[in-house]
Parts: sequence; structure tokens; C-alpha cells
Amino acid sequence: MGPVPSRWKGVCMAGHDFQASKCNRKLIGARYYNASGDDDDMANKKPNDEDQTARDIVGHGTHTASTAGGSSVPGASYYGLAEGTAKGGSPGSRIAVYRVCMSSGCRGSAILAAFDDAISDGVDVLSLSLGASAYSRPDFSTDPIAIGSFHAVEKEITVICSAGNDGPTSSTVVNAAPWILTVAATTIDRDFESDIVLGGNIVVKGEGIHFSNLKSSPTHHLIHGKSAKSSVGSNGDASNCFPSALNGDKIKGNIVLCDHSDDSYSKKEIKNAIKEFGGIGLILIDNLERSVASPSGDFPMTMVSSKEAAEILSYINSTKTPTATILPTVTVNKYKPAPMVAYFSSRGPSYQTENLLKPDVAAPGVNILAAWIQTNDTEEVPAGKKPTLYNLISGTSMSCPHVSGIAATIKSMNPSWSPSAIKSAIMTTATQTNNKKLPMMTDSGSLATPYDYGAGEVSPTGALQPGLVYEATTNDYLQFLCNYGYGLSTIKLITTLHSGFKCSDNSTKEMISQLNYPTIAISHPTMKGSKSVNRTVTNVGADDETTYTVSVISPDGLDVEVVPKMLKFTKAERKLSYRVVFSTTASSPRNSDLFGSLTWTNGKYSVRTPFVISGSS
Repeated sequence: MGPVPSRWKGVCMAGHDFQASKCNRKLIGARYYNASGDDDDMANKKPNDEDQTARDIVGHGTHTASTAGGSSVPGASYYGLAEGTAKGGSPGSRIAVYRVCMSSGCRGSAILAAFDDAISDGVDVLSLSLGASAYSRPDFSTDPIAIGSFHAVEKEITVICSAGNDGPTSSTVVNAAPWILTVAATTIDRDFESDIVLGGNIVVKGEGIHFSNLKSSPTHHLIHGKSAKSSVGSNGDASNCFPSALNGDKIKGNIVLCDHSDDSYSKKEIKNAIKEFGGIGLILIDNLERSVASPSGDFPMTMVSSKEAAEILSYINSTKTPTATILPTVTVNKYKPAPMVAYFSSRGPSYQTENLLKPDVAAPGVNILAAWIQTNDTEEVPAGKKPTLYNLISGTSMSCPHVSGIAATIKSMNPSWSPSAIKSAIMTTATQTNNKKLPMMTDSGSLATPYDYGAGEVSPTGALQPGLVYEATTNDYLQFLCNYGYGLSTIKLITTLHSGFKCSDNSTKEMISQLNYPTIAISHPTMKGSKSVNRTVTNVGADDETTYTVSVISPDGLDVEVVPKMLKFTKAERKLSYRVVFSTTASSPRNSDLFGSLTWTNGKYSVRTPFVISGSS
């Protein structure tokens, strides 16, 4: 790479096991924020050596950084699985890391300090695979991520955040401020298949990541957990293979089929218990997590759905001495259907802002291969192998940096674009279909909605040519805070107000729908009458003089009118506005939500805006 740009003001902090000289033309900044800050619950704790460094000690930061901006590396794999060339979303970008999470947690003061440093250092994009739990999320005025990102966006820095991992429960999305680009997680067209072969060579598909040496022929005894019940265990607990409910002597030497409908014990805990009892394999029945492969090292562990398990149970119940084997994992490329929304991905509508659709988009977040730290943890390392420098992990932490890489690429091609323009480009070009050319589904098999994926699955190439963009200013975001219900004194906790700013007299939560956002959300409209929202688009396409026409897809029970139906851009008029009028036609209150979209096109570019009309509360 060429010399580090002179505008870069960042530093590389020396620390435990990390010298400042480790930085180079790719890694140009490294800071850490240890636990000697002001937080009462952590200020008196003496930080350990591993907290006194910018170096990653768990692998998460390495994985996310390489996903966002890692250079191209041929021959990357997870012990031979998912083999190919690995590269980040923006391999030409430089990386600065700000380590805010330590062994004691991720302090708000550290997060805010990192935002301040990143802003003054001169970053262009901030990627935060970080967020509060959906069940303890702070309000905007006390949320360090919302506050820090507001400051960053004010300084023209695009901020991308994870939507959270508390799905599939509705209204669990976090990092929902409108100045943040909030990312959900989907599967990709690669699967890790570990099949079960039953006696009689009946093959049942399974999902798992392991490197077992079980015989490929089905000669191993197969039992259901319930048949290994201890004298004190219940049938239900034994079926779920709770260690306390099992008789270890009955497990020894067998492949065990276990329900995983009760998450009192994790998959890892159950696997370790079966292994300690002398079991030689584990088949887990898990409808929720079936599409997310779990690593188990040399121990053969695979997951099946209840539908697939029915075949195994039928075989066990109809056979005097049931036998089976679990085949080692194989990589399945061009897997269909994909993408699917991952079960863990946090869902909308936003608990905080029903009149603003969140998440914004979805991106790959299941079994993502990216760089990893060298580790002494050998639990998942196959016999005879050294710990891998790449790992397969899942989460919205993985989907977030995919979008950060796209944002960085857009910024490099359009240095003058604002964060809202970059966000708009990514959102309006997103797709809603899978590789079977059918509407996207969730991994449970239901039809996905904007509450699952926002505007849709990101399109890295489409986002580079959006045609039109929706832009919002700092003043727009301040007015959002007014509409949210904050007075000026509360807003001042988030940012400094310029003289003369005041909240509009008609500030209400309903007015949040009027924010110039690439999506439209209206909550609980009245049964009769209409609701209108206004939007303004800016022409950023190749042609100064061009005409866009609108098309609308609306559900039954909703009339949608766009005025005007045609936008004629000229050199003098790069910004044009339109109004959307929504009228419900139902004669009685609705409990269901209505989803649709409007798309502007000039024959070259298509600019799609989804809309959501939520049902009666």
C-alpha cells in the first residue's frame, strides 16, 4: 500500500504483547481503553496484562476487522472447510482499531472516548460489532453508542452497527438511532453438511462442523436420550440430555439422539457431557438453530430439524438394535435457498421508534470465514493440526462489517458523499429475493418481512450506483430527537446545540415518519382517513437531466398515491420532493401489519423504498 495519508492523525499505542512498530501501511491505528476509568463498578479493579493492550485476546475484533477491510489471502480455510480466497469488503482500505471491550466488559466511557479519538484521528467509516441487550437497552440520551455515533455523523463519518442477536423475538432490534446504519444477519449460499447414515444406509441430512473419525458405515449403536434416563431423571430432561438426568453407563459407546427444545444447557455443555460419559457421537434436534452449524472439533456432533428427526426416531422405534454413523463435515457451495434471515438476528419494529423502520438492511452473518487469533485453546482443533488462523462464526457482529466494507468502498469512490447518502445508496439498492428467485425467507421457513431485513439484503455492486439518494442533516436528526419527545435540555446531553435551534411546535412521535429516510414507517394509523409523508431525493446518477417514474406495490386494504408520479431532474434541479398518501380501506381496525414498496426508475437505476404500516395496538 502507498504511504499513510497525511490527514491521518491516529497513533499506535504500545501495550502488553503489542509494540507500536507492529502498525504499518495497512494497520495504521491501534488504541485501547483500560479499566482504570471513572465507572464506579470497574474503577477499583486492577486491570490485568491482557487488558493493557490493543491486541485482540478473544478473536472477535480480528474477525470483524478482516471482514470489513482485510487484504486478499488465497488458500484460507477452517481446517480445509470453506476453502478459497478470503478478503474484506474493502480490501484497499486501511484499518484502525479501538479496543473498548476488556475482560470486565465494554464501558460506556471507553466507547465514548474511542468515538472521540476516532473522530479526531480522521476515520471515514466506523464499524461497531457491539450493542446492548434488547432487554437492557438504554435510551438515546444515555446510550454511549447513540451519542458517540451522533458526533461522528456530525463530522461526516458513516457509522454501521449490529442490530443485535436477540431474535427471532419481535421488537428486539438495538442501535436503532436514525443516524446509525443498523444491520441484520442472513445465511449465505454455503452450508456445512454432516449427514447421519442409519442402518440400511438410510441417509438423513444434518448440519455441523467437525472432523470425526467414525467409521463411514452405520455400525455404531444409536439410542435416544430418554432411553438413558437415570433413576432420578425425568423423561423430558433425559430426552433433552440434561447431564443430571442421564445414566452414563447407558451412554457409553453409543451415538445419542437428543432433543434441544429446552436451552437450560447449551449445545457445548451437552456435547461435553455426552463425551465425558463415553458417548461417541451426538445428534441434536433443534428447529431454531438448525441452519447455523456449530463446531465440535474431533467429536461428531450434528443438528437436525424435528422433521428430519422423525425419520431417525421412527427407525429407532422400529428396529431391535438401531445403528448409525455421523459423517464428517463437507462444504456445500451454491446452497439454496439463500440468503435466509438467521434466527438470532434481532427483529423490528423498533421498541424505541415505531415510526422509523429498523433494522435498515441485512448482510451475511452465518458461519462467516474470517481471520482469527493464534490461541492455545485446542478444544476444537482436529488431532494433529495447529490452531487455525481463520474461524467460522455467526452473529450480527459478522454482518455489520460486511456493510462497513461496502460503505468504505462507496466513500472511496464518492469522497464528498454524506453518511446519509452512503446509507441511502446501500438501502435503496438492497434485494428481497433469494438465489431461487423467490421472496426471501427466514431460516424457520416463514416469509421474511422488512421487520426482519429492513430494506433487504445488501448488494455490494448495486450500492455503487444508486441513482438517487435520500439525505438527512444534523438538523433533521435534532428534530427527530424533538419528535421522539426530548426537550432541549435532554438533547444537550447528546450534542451541542447551535444558537437559534428550537423544536418545532408540532413535535410528536408521529412526525418521526417525516424524517427524510430511505424507508417509510407509520405506526397505528387511524381507521379512516389518510396519512401523508414527504420525501426528498437527490440525483447522483451519471445524467444531470433525467426523468424518474414511480411504481407502487401495495397490499390489500391499503391505497397508496404518490404525488407527483414523475420526477424531472435538470442541472439546476438536483433535488426534488414527492408526497406519499396512505389510505386504509378496511372498515374495521387491523391487527396485522401492511408491507409494500415504491420504486423510482429512469430505465437505468431503480431506487426502492419499502414502507410499513403497523396494525392497531
